[in-house]
Amino acid sequence: MRVLITGATGFLGSHIVRTLLVQGSEVSILKRRESSLARIGDLLPKVDSYDIEETRLEDIFSHGTKYDAIVHAATCYGRNGESVTEIVKSNVGFPVRLLEAAISGGVGSFLNADTSLPPLLNAYALSKQQFSDWGRFLGSQGRIRFINLKLEHFYGPGDDPGKFISQVITGCVTNAPEIRLTKGEQKRDFIFIDDVVSAFLLLLARTDAGGLGFHEYEVGFGEAVTIRSFVETVHRLAGSATNLNFGAVPYRSGEVMESRADITPLKNLGWQPRVSLRDGLRKIIEDELKRKRER
Repeated sequence: MRVLITGATGFLGSHIVRTLLVQGSEVSILKRRESSLARIGDLLPKVDSYDIEETRLEDIFSHGTKYDAIVHAATCYGRNGESVTEIVKSNVGFPVRLLEAAISGGVGSFLNADTSLPPLLNAYALSKQQFSDWGRFLGSQGRIRFINLKLEHFYGPGDDPGKFISQVITGCVTNAPEIRLTKGEQKRDFIFIDDVVSAFLLLLARTDAGGLGFHEYEVGFGEAVTIRSFVETVHRLAGSATNLNFGAVPYRSGEVMESRADITPLKNLGWQPRVSLRDGLRKIIEDELKRKRER
């Protein structure tokens, strides 16, 4: 199988690239020139790499290379002060151009990493919804198999340090004096990165799972736990002395109080999440403790 991946230097994309290579797939990546290669430096000799700034998307598909699928894992969260215009350009404009080029180039499947967040929560969530709508529109024309994966809260060793899960784990492992939190009543569905990757790989392989058109799957563990329970579990597993100050931070406007994936459609295809929350957190804490010793 020959696959083109965006976001390959990120947390999710790098795991997908690594796993596909292990399975013997031919992989190309589409990245920004300035992207950090820390996660995939050892993989670069094994992949074809294109810089977005120097490559016409149409050219990728017009030089005789036939791709079976595209995995679109690149995204702009807006955490670094990006304007709405920049977020829309990254999360809507770029992938729409890529999808059009893929259709013209005869690509069989386009897998999109979407979010489970409600679209009006923030600019990031809205932009992700807008692109999935374009995927639905273009996919409905019957020229490509567009698969939209609505991801719950995925986590694992080496995730971005600015994410909530990473901040909580680092704070507990390093015994930060205090972590300020909301009351923690909101419920979230947490899924380990390996299980997310296995869902992508299953849908890449199961070309019989729906023909041309738009298909959507929710990806999570299928269970929701409170943020308070999640944080307290991290605190306990890390043997932390950090003070957990629940209620110190107000809920954000439009806060989602419960999010849980319906994984029945994926289970019907033979997929099953394997890593429990406790086991997944142990893996991250062990990794963080190792990093702490090496500093």
